[in-house]
Amino acid sequence: MTGLLPTLQEFYGDKLAALLRHQAGARLIGQYDVNNTYQYVVNREETQLTWLRQAITELGGSVEPGVEPVRQASGAGTARDRVVVEEDIRDAQAFVDRWRPRVQALSNARHRTMLGVILGETLEQKRFFEQAHAGNVDLLGKRTDDVGPRVGRVRATRWIE
Repeated sequence: MTGLLPTLQEFYGDKLAALLRHQAGARLIGQYDVNNTYQYVVNREETQLTWLRQAITELGGSVEPGVEPVRQASGAGTARDRVVVEEDIRDAQAFVDRWRPRVQALSNARHRTMLGVILGETLEQKRFFEQAHAGNVDLLGKRTDDVGPRVGRVRATRWIE
């Protein structure tokens, strides 16, 4: 693919695939604070995809919907959480490695800057995942000491109809 529009569409597809993997991963992550971090990451990626979709539409293009993958991780509890987070650490770095040279080579400053911001936020997400993998649960802020110990796990299904 060459040209600005196809590049943006390809980038969009890769970022959408990451979002869908993170949504699927959030269903597997049971530790409350790490799951909240996944929710934060998903929210930022939805914002990034909005930027991309708008840029693509302005150039006369369209985007394809994605399909959420089935993610499976071996183990249970914390061990399963670690497997999911490890995959996402690798995926975030691979995304940046794959796209950084192409983004830097773009001649359109506006879109180069937008994609650069998204790459920077992807590295921030990777840092969150690395911190979670290291056992840090104060990823989005420090909890107050008076709330008691962290107990329980987030359910994959939030409600039942």
